[in-house]
Amino acid sequence: MPLLQLNGVTVADRLGPITATVEPGELIHLVGPNGAGKSTLLARMAGLSEGQGSIQLNEQPLEAWLPAALSLRRAWLSQQQLPPFAMPVWHYLQLHQPSPDAEQAMMRLAEALWLTDKLTRPVNQLSGGEWQRVRLAAVLLQIDPEANPLGQLLLLDEPMNSLDVAQQAALDRVLLAFCEAGIAVVMSGHDLNHSLRHAHKVWLLREGKMVAQGGRDLVLTPQNLAAAYQMPFRLLRIEGHSMLISPL
Repeated sequence: MPLLQLNGVTVADRLGPITATVEPGELIHLVGPNGAGKSTLLARMAGLSEGQGSIQLNEQPLEAWLPAALSLRRAWLSQQQLPPFAMPVWHYLQLHQPSPDAEQAMMRLAEALWLTDKLTRPVNQLSGGEWQRVRLAAVLLQIDPEANPLGQLLLLDEPMNSLDVAQQAALDRVLLAFCEAGIAVVMSGHDLNHSLRHAHKVWLLREGKMVAQGGRDLVLTPQNLAAAYQMPFRLLRIEGHSMLISPL
């Protein structure tokens, strides 16, 4: 049974119709040029915007879920968010705990994302990369499988923004652990080679339409990417690994 079922999902003049499914434990990457509809689609999947078509979570219409019940099952990272007033990092994370006894999960995620030494810092005094990691830790904590057994779905809009390569690798490890625990992750991004290495499935969008969807090797082909980005691509094999390049 799919965790999330999208049928003819449409937002006027911006998206659709999109029909797709999300299975438990899947890591799905949304890719495509700027303006392709990735953020619009993620917001619809999170239940934060309206449009035509239907989305079902656990075979129930998304709009039928009460906000409190929905927040226990899915977490959402927007592309941008300004830090609030001078609140310590630990307090900001505590606000996202699914239960009062989730302190251990909070500390584990803080360590995994290299935030342990930032916990007493005010969030409005963090660098861009530090604030992004705090935001990520907060949404991860919301549906952490050890702290919240009801957590099922993680929706991330460009989570790799402002992270250096080591921090990206740290996030990849956390997301893999979540998927292995049965949580589905749907995330947008622009690094096609990152998707080629890490995604289980890829949804490739252009101008609000689905160009291709399926396994990463089936979707991230030079032909599909040329159709989406309107430029040529080549797929190389280097020391046993695939790499996408553009000859331009």
